[in-house]
Amino acid sequence: MRYTVLFADVVLFFPVIFLIFKQMKIGETQMIKASMLTLMYPGLILIDHGHFQYNCISLGLILFGILFLSQGCDLLGSIAFCLALNYKQMELYHALPFFCFLLGICFRSQNQNGFFRLIKIGLAVIATFVLCWLPFLSSVESAIQVLHRLFPFARGLYEDKVANFWCTLSLVIKLKNILTTEHIILLCLVSTLVMLLPSSLDLLIRPSIQRFKLALINSSLVFFLFSFQVHEKSILIPAIVVCLQINKDPFWCVWFGILSTFSMLPLLIKDGLTTAFIGSTLLYLILSLSLYDLVQYTGWRKSLQKLLFLVSLLGMAVLTIGSLTVKPPVHLPDLFPVLVSAYSCVHFVLFLVYFHYRQFTLENDKQDEVVLKKKVS
Repeated sequence: MRYTVLFADVVLFFPVIFLIFKQMKIGETQMIKASMLTLMYPGLILIDHGHFQYNCISLGLILFGILFLSQGCDLLGSIAFCLALNYKQMELYHALPFFCFLLGICFRSQNQNGFFRLIKIGLAVIATFVLCWLPFLSSVESAIQVLHRLFPFARGLYEDKVANFWCTLSLVIKLKNILTTEHIILLCLVSTLVMLLPSSLDLLIRPSIQRFKLALINSSLVFFLFSFQVHEKSILIPAIVVCLQINKDPFWCVWFGILSTFSMLPLLIKDGLTTAFIGSTLLYLILSLSLYDLVQYTGWRKSLQKLLFLVSLLGMAVLTIGSLTVKPPVHLPDLFPVLVSAYSCVHFVLFLVYFHYRQFTLENDKQDEVVLKKKVS
């Protein structure tokens, strides 16, 4: 059975990684380096091949969606996203950037082409959803049952000790003790929508390929931090798009890759993947340092960047060793999972701020302009 995961990697995930970096026109050497480091991302390897899941399929489809949109193929990009979403509902994390980017492109058209393009995209989306849902539409009961399984509100605010805002907040305020489940769902919904607005509106008003990729990171991070019923494995959704930024932001991408893997430490320990976690993370770090100059600043900024990275790595190392060797107090059985989630959450908030900054200070490059001209013509 585990060979089926490798088969999905070889058939779907590996090819799209090479294609998407080749499409960036960064040169063959840089393409190989970026592809190699992305394929060595330990988080996805450990979850798919250790925890045994098929995240490579939904993530591969979402990458095909990004690839198609980068080439000006709106319909194929929309279909790829719909397939990813119907395969795994957590791809809702990426839904708003796809919507805002395509709508923004249609709005930029100076004639009726934009309206007809929007109609064609809408029909493609509807047709894809109908085909995917056709087996479950034989009765209303079966369709409702599928929806209940897709959105399991009864399972609570988050799974285990996940590194998001609500789990960290529970160290101070126990929301479930003061609010009903319905009120918590509403709170999560409002918080998520409010946090999504800046990035989404910016993409809608100023659509570009690079801004689209950054908005995908920001949207999925917001969902991970603030939405209802989040699992620790959901961090793979923003992580895979962060990997695409390796040639533009190597320091932040590598840092995110290591931290996102570390945030799943309690789950990996539970699955008996401790040795694999340590080995794959160290290999990823060594490979990153050998392929890229991570510290790109000079002067005091360079010193600060090095200090932040080293302190962060030291904290991860201490918590990893503590989780494996120190027996927690009887009255605090989840001490280390809670510390890992809170420590990771602080980092994710920092990443969210940084990638928002990158999106709002971004200027369109020549490749973006070429693609946009094709789209609006």
